[in-house]
Amino acid sequence: MTYGIANLSIISLRIEPCDTTELISQVLYGDIFKVIEKRKKWSKIRLDFDRCEGWIDNNQYLEITEVDYHSLGQIAPTLSADLIEFIQDANDQLLTIPLGSSLSSLNFMNHSFDGNCISGIKPKDNLINTAFLYRNAPFLRGGKTPFGIDAPGFTQMVYKLNGYSLYRTVDQQAKQGEALSFIEESEPGDLAFFDNADGQIIHVGIIMSDNYIIHSHGKVRIDRLDHSGIYNVDKKLHTHKLRVIKKII
Repeated sequence: MTYGIANLSIISLRIEPCDTTELISQVLYGDIFKVIEKRKKWSKIRLDFDRCEGWIDNNQYLEITEVDYHSLGQIAPTLSADLIEFIQDANDQLLTIPLGSSLSSLNFMNHSFDGNCISGIKPKDNLINTAFLYRNAPFLRGGKTPFGIDAPGFTQMVYKLNGYSLYRTVDQQAKQGEALSFIEESEPGDLAFFDNADGQIIHVGIIMSDNYIIHSHGKVRIDRLDHSGIYNVDKKLHTHKLRVIKKII
């Protein structure tokens, strides 16, 4: 089996080996992964962090050995803490990286970084402060950065920056944690999930205090949350129907 590491800022992870197919996620700088199938132009990979699978361009990653893969996987995660920063390579060339990029492999790739970083498990009440870093980021299906992010990508990255792991898709995240019976039992940082008319969970957001929620819908925004669901304060209507509230931490 082949292994790889993202040595570019943001790599598109697609559902099929084609540039025009759906973006299902993104591989950020420093992410490591297994290559489970390789073709002439494309590689199907499985990310180490969340086991998300998809196809990336063969020209957009660096192959590493199995020993290096396991060694890098044992290093305590350190992430970039600024909306955008720069990595400097051995030739003094600069590479921009987005919030939440992994810095654990800097020495391995002979890169340097002088920006702010974050590591370790943070208190639950820090989740909302982190969520605010993504406020007004445009919605992008499959996105994971302040330049474009979807609902489960938003919750995953906010939790990741605070030392907690969430799966990549909304249905996978809905299976994590402990279900609560009422909104009144929730606290800031808990997750609220929403379904469609067929009962399929299609959306997630992070609960704030005083019956507010922050979520990615058009952009990362703050709306009201009640027993019916999300009430869009701009459109003055409910946009999402509440299904369940989960306590992850």
